[in-house]
Amino acid sequence: MTPVRSSRFPPSSERERAALVGLIRGSAGADPAQALDELAGLASAAGATVVLRLLQDRAKPDPASFLGRGKLDALRAACEETRADVAIFDNELTPAQLRNIEDVLGRKVIDRTQLILDIFARRARTREGKLQVELAQLKYLMPRLVGQGVMLSRLGGGIGTRGPGETKLETDRRRIRHRLSVIGREIDEVRRRRAQSRERRHNAAVPTVTLVGYTNAGKSTLFNRLTGSEAVVSDAVFVTLDPLVRKVNLPDNRQLLVSDTVGFIDRLPHLLVAAFRATLEEVAGSDLLVHVIDAACADRDRRAAAVRRVLVEADAEQVPAVDVFNKCDLLDPIEVERLRLAHPAAVFVSARRGDGRTDLIDAMTARLALDTRRVFLEFDAASEADRRRISSLYRHARILRHLTTDGRISIEADVPKRLLERFEQLETPTP
Repeated sequence: MTPVRSSRFPPSSERERAALVGLIRGSAGADPAQALDELAGLASAAGATVVLRLLQDRAKPDPASFLGRGKLDALRAACEETRADVAIFDNELTPAQLRNIEDVLGRKVIDRTQLILDIFARRARTREGKLQVELAQLKYLMPRLVGQGVMLSRLGGGIGTRGPGETKLETDRRRIRHRLSVIGREIDEVRRRRAQSRERRHNAAVPTVTLVGYTNAGKSTLFNRLTGSEAVVSDAVFVTLDPLVRKVNLPDNRQLLVSDTVGFIDRLPHLLVAAFRATLEEVAGSDLLVHVIDAACADRDRRAAAVRRVLVEADAEQVPAVDVFNKCDLLDPIEVERLRLAHPAAVFVSARRGDGRTDLIDAMTARLALDTRRVFLEFDAASEADRRRISSLYRHARILRHLTTDGRISIEADVPKRLLERFEQLETPTP
């Protein structure tokens, strides 16, 4: 059990003092120290100052009190000594465990799931994002209502109380079910609108590339580098919740749509995966995924595996993907070369410095079958359908020659192979 002095965030009356608790053998395969470091980052993002860390070596959690009564008494004494306001557990607690731990500690207790939900509630900006977070929070809350007034009695402020708590959430289960039904209908409407948008993009034949990756891997920085946008960038977790879509103009005037999405995390609560289904459907509906990996992170392989697991949950494992190792400027050149040998199909970039942008665009172009074939096409100038085809051709192909003679339009163009079938019936022999 280690008291922690934090120099980055000096204690203040506005920041809660947090004790972090985890298990060594019950840490779901992750290195327990790294797992607690990640929990500390989440606590900081939620507005807490970490003053205590405790790791217990147990094969599995105690069903009643998670740690066992003796260790729980020791935790209570340590919390009193460090003046901790909240104990944050690196696992999901059952309702019974939560009540029992609070009874012993005499202070607020939250688990990893509630902490992540709290951060999402802080970060959500759009109505869609807030609805999805509220849906997850209400589903988390429902099984914890039975015979328990403690959890809802503390909806006054601090970590774990944002979102529905700010609206003085009613404890009556019937009202919560009604609210869940209302939110469900609104999110279904969001999904319908998103599906229509995807259909329009599909009809326009503008390929969509979605950036995915572990939280804080540098997706938003790479998004800004590719698109010239100014999306919010921060060295913090879950800064981007609401998808952003922007155009990327290729050197030959063709276009891509690039989307920046919410970052993933190991043991991402299933409640969030379900609630953010409307957002994750954007990922599954993409033409290409760019998996951004923090190359400078010591446990990058574990994080990459966690992202792939979420992609499976989102039904996006079949979407073609390009692995992109970011933050290569923070690595020794020898380490970068070792990574290149181990991942020959990957792209290596520094989004912060702009290194590798051209390599990434080339890789995306190749995977999207944007490589072209030169064709000669003939159109009827009087045909409305042909005029629409010509407009589409100008958007997606490189026009080399355009001639109009006796009501016929002849065009020589380099057309992306993925679009050739649209124009096959108009193709003429090479002059």
